[in-house]
Amino acid sequence: MDAVTITDEPARGALRDTFGRTASDLRISLTDLCSLRCTYCMPAAGLDWLTKAQRLTDDEFVRLAAVFVDLGVTSIRLTGGEPLVHPTLSDLVYRLAALEPRPELSLTTNGVALDRHARKLADAGLERVNVSLDTLDRERFAQLTRRDRFDDVLGGIAAAADAGLFPLKVNSVLMRGSNLHEAPQLLTWALRHGHRLRFIEHMPLDADHTWSREDMVTAEEILDLLRHAGFALTPAPTRGNAPAEEFAVTAGPRHDEWATPVGSLGVIASVTRPFCRDCDRLRLTADGQLRSCLFAQDETDLRAPLRAGASDDELAELIRAAVAGKQAGHGIGAVDFVQPRRTMSAIGG
Repeated sequence: MDAVTITDEPARGALRDTFGRTASDLRISLTDLCSLRCTYCMPAAGLDWLTKAQRLTDDEFVRLAAVFVDLGVTSIRLTGGEPLVHPTLSDLVYRLAALEPRPELSLTTNGVALDRHARKLADAGLERVNVSLDTLDRERFAQLTRRDRFDDVLGGIAAAADAGLFPLKVNSVLMRGSNLHEAPQLLTWALRHGHRLRFIEHMPLDADHTWSREDMVTAEEILDLLRHAGFALTPAPTRGNAPAEEFAVTAGPRHDEWATPVGSLGVIASVTRPFCRDCDRLRLTADGQLRSCLFAQDETDLRAPLRAGASDDELAELIRAAVAGKQAGHGIGAVDFVQPRRTMSAIGG
């Protein structure tokens, strides 16, 4: 994990941890339900879903979001599961956009239903989307997701672009023995359509707990593959708090009928190149549990005190305490690392 320098205790009123990091980015998982069954995420039969009573209501999501915004959160990303299955998503986006000061609002989706919702979400105040797409092959898409929805995802991406949800980012997980060879094709496709592709290392958050470091495709492998295919990649000079390492694509392989456009590429190497030192993210699960790290073993229950009548100040103190206890790093690779009990679909991406 990254080395982090310990500083003084965080000041009251600021979401700072004991390592000097300030939390300003909140990921809210609206549901653990999903319309796909990706092989690297969940079993074919799905999981034991939360009940409606266990999930937060829209009023509860908005109230907690308001407390986080008062504490300095400036960016809110709606996730899942699949957030587009949330029945009142547009109304919720509208209410979150009305918070003061207004946070930046974005969404991570599998894109299956995006063509039906993109315009409404943009009108409600959503600013940008990240869409998951691991392959450009229809049959492989069906194999990876266990659903034949490839055309729906492409239609959703086009609808999001038409609705002005920019920059539109496409997230891809490359798997050995499956879609790894598609990396150059995915990058070319994204550049030609003006999208920002981000390759993400497969993380130990699968439901079957079969992840292994040896089988995982690393960021270095991906970059080597792209350079071998003819792409010229130049690292960006700075990174800030962004999880992705950015690369300028200044040239690409030439073909008879077209030349690869220039653009950018992001690589999220959470395992091999962790960005814990600069992490500014918090996660609120659909059942109201606050997680200071994607790989945390502990959670802070906000739902129970919220429903028991806690004041905003009391909720804020719980949030501050959770942030203050954030660990230095995720610990993947350490001998005592234990995969979280929750899967990615239950935590929220």
